[in-house]
Amino acid sequence: MNSPSVSRRVALCGALTSLSLLACGSALAQPDSYPSKPITIVVGYPAGGSTDLSGRTLGAELSRKLGVPVIIENVGGAGGAIGAQKVVNAAPDGYTLLVGASNEIAISRLVSASVKYDVKDFTPIGLIATQPMVLVASQKSGVKTVEQFMTLAKQNPGKYSFGSSGVGTALHLAGEMVKDQGGLFMTHIPYRGVAPLANDLLGNNIEFGVFVLSSGLPHIRSGKVVALGTTEARRSPMTPDIPALAETPKLKGIDINIWFALMGPAGLPEPVVAKLKKALNESLQTPALRKKLEDSGSTVSPLNVDMPKFLAQETAKYKRIVDFAKIKE
Repeated sequence: MNSPSVSRRVALCGALTSLSLLACGSALAQPDSYPSKPITIVVGYPAGGSTDLSGRTLGAELSRKLGVPVIIENVGGAGGAIGAQKVVNAAPDGYTLLVGASNEIAISRLVSASVKYDVKDFTPIGLIATQPMVLVASQKSGVKTVEQFMTLAKQNPGKYSFGSSGVGTALHLAGEMVKDQGGLFMTHIPYRGVAPLANDLLGNNIEFGVFVLSSGLPHIRSGKVVALGTTEARRSPMTPDIPALAETPKLKGIDINIWFALMGPAGLPEPVVAKLKKALNESLQTPALRKKLEDSGSTVSPLNVDMPKFLAQETAKYKRIVDFAKIKE
């Protein structure tokens, strides 16, 4: 039988061993060792769209820069909000990130009470790219220019409609911005995605619509729809032949786009954020990544964008449009 002093010594050694193991485990979990396992990037849409392309293109480069696999997980639903919520709920350790678009990061909360997260529930890492939207006309409308569009809509208030990929999406907000700036009365027709909108435009069942540029280009280039103007302040470098809507005096305030950003859950340790920002900035300078995104209609973001300021400005802009159009789900 052990004496009490021996038992105390054994217990003390056991306690010290446990503390040593905990200290070792804690050290392994420290940000200094990040990343030490695969990283998951959540994309809140099915494979094949512009957000998914941005996520996969960036993920491949991040994997090379960080030296670990980067896995893309498509979590579709609710206009990207389900995937975004998954990242908000994830452990703030840098192993679950979001490549998200303006819709789910900044707009959804403004239009839907069912979205419980806010911009402050993310750690912004950096902007990836931006892409304009494009206002198009069906062939049946007979409209070839934005001036003709404005005249027709002004002379026939309430007669014409424009379609978007859904209520409260950036495409919807772009159309409402055109209505606001131009003093137009048109009906918004929400579709469940871009494909059914394209079908109705090509079938001449609706007169006007708003596409993300990359989604609209195939139909524009085939001559099946007419591009009236893009939605950024200046023409897109990818489509210098398509005027910016802002070139029309009555629409000079139009400046809205889709943007894609790398985000983490709130509370990411600063050393992890710093490593991710460095890897993101290095990736954005890679010729292969730039070419792939630019070929899709995107403009790669400048480095070191002040994300808190950018997100605050974008959210304020979207709120003004949402309030103007009284958009609520």
